[in-house]
Amino acid sequence: MTTIAITGATGALGGRVTSLLAGADMRLDLRLLVRDAARAPDVDTDVRECTYADHDAALAALRGVETLFMVSAHEGPQRREEHRTFVAAAAEAGVRHVVYTSFVAAGPDTTFTLGRDHHDTEQAIAGSGMAHTFLRDNFYLDVLPGFADADGVLRGPGRRGRLSAVARDDVADAAAVVLRDPADHAGAAYDLTGPEALGLDEVAARAGAVLGRELRYVEEGVEEAYESRRAGWPDAEQWQLDAWVSTYTAIADGSLERVSPDLERLLGRAPRTLEQALERAPEQRG
Repeated sequence: MTTIAITGATGALGGRVTSLLAGADMRLDLRLLVRDAARAPDVDTDVRECTYADHDAALAALRGVETLFMVSAHEGPQRREEHRTFVAAAAEAGVRHVVYTSFVAAGPDTTFTLGRDHHDTEQAIAGSGMAHTFLRDNFYLDVLPGFADADGVLRGPGRRGRLSAVARDDVADAAAVVLRDPADHAGAAYDLTGPEALGLDEVAARAGAVLGRELRYVEEGVEEAYESRRAGWPDAEQWQLDAWVSTYTAIADGSLERVSPDLERLLGRAPRTLEQALERAPEQRG
């Protein structure tokens, strides 16, 4: 029996991974790590409360765990420190293998500013002595329509760039494959992308057709993008503004364009298209 801890089980990604693994394989003993046990998925499994920032609670929750599925924490200025605290607790608890949800362009100077946070976490995990697998996903296809404002406009400095966004369910499916046999994926870093690279005008047209909404892309300059977001969210901190704007500049400079074969190799099937991803995401309708 292998004990697998899953973080983020109350969220969309961790929740789907939980549903894929719970009861599906008698070799696996699941442990869900959540902030609030009352919100944990209704499955017959062990539930522990902890946060990434609380070393002692994380240490207690992780003792006896062999494989850890670490879903990246909510965006924020303290995320690097929180991740490093949790990684240190995992190593101290004796976790053998960490499967971490990273970002496809993760690096110390990647254009998308939050990708730099993911790189920092990868470095912490790699230096911890634990075996590891990095799932470097692109932006989620099913989230892209949420970039549009109330008027149905995706607005930003994406120019004519393209991105190979991926269905969130495909990332969960890939995580489940890795978690069932983590030793087969030790040391791997998989780029998880969709089957094609799309321009933002294509995203708007095709997503709008599925959702029954009129969506369109309007290009902004970089300074114009900062100004529009400061006007719309006057209380937003600088790191958040940088993240929002760099979402588009990363598309513009081509760093999110590459279509990777990794997902198809892991799943034995083609990744879902934009249309297929949205059809599985009813919350995007209306």
